Amino acid sequence: MSFFSRYLPFVAAMALVVVTSNILVQFPLQGAIGGLSLADILTWGAFTYPFSFLVTDLANRRYGPAVARRIVFVGFTAAVICSVVIPPLLFRYGLIEFETAADRLVRIAAASGTAFLIAQLLDVTVFNWLRRQSWWRAPIVGTLVGSVFDTAMFFTVAFSAAFAFAGPNDGFALETAPLMGVLPVETMRWVSWALGDLGVKLIIAVVALIPYRLLAARWSQPALAA
Repeated sequence: MSFFSRYLPFVAAMALVVVTSNILVQFPLQGAIGGLSLADILTWGAFTYPFSFLVTDLANRRYGPAVARRIVFVGFTAAVICSVVIPPLLFRYGLIEFETAADRLVRIAAASGTAFLIAQLLDVTVFNWLRRQSWWRAPIVGTLVGSVFDTAMFFTVAFSAAFAFAGPNDGFALETAPLMGVLPVETMRWVSWALGDLGVKLIIAVVALIPYRLLAARWSQPALAA
């Protein structure tokens, strides 16, 4: 039996989360809280992407770190392909109002793929270190560590001027604006985007403990070596 057929639910779930997130990240969240415009700091993708950590943790709990890492590589492949292919398709069919230059897409793909791969592998490692402890500790700590690294890596590589060698800069992202849109501190827009994205990831990391507990409780929990 092949890897894909044996672990199809996890492979399919990871691919679905990554593809959905790469589509939804093109759509800002509309609305406002007080003077804060949510579109300035969040996209809908921020609400779906964190569930990739749930898929990884469940695979790790069920089959161990070796299988979890292989599923991560499936997500990595999907992340890179989607980052290059999906935005032009959305523009072509009028679903987004802007077209991203090819070299800019390459930079976004590099940022997305690198951040995803390293963050998810960190999650697998941390989870495996803590798997014998309280049921909630491994998934929450692994997800938090992975989320912080993923956000820092993606937004820095994708938008920071220091990575201009990887592709053209996004002028709008590098403009200064009030932090989080409302605070009396001026910073580059991408920093606010990163903080908003991380905030959602941390909230969903806690919420995701519910399905994790329900599903993991149905499985045996052997201590599997890396």
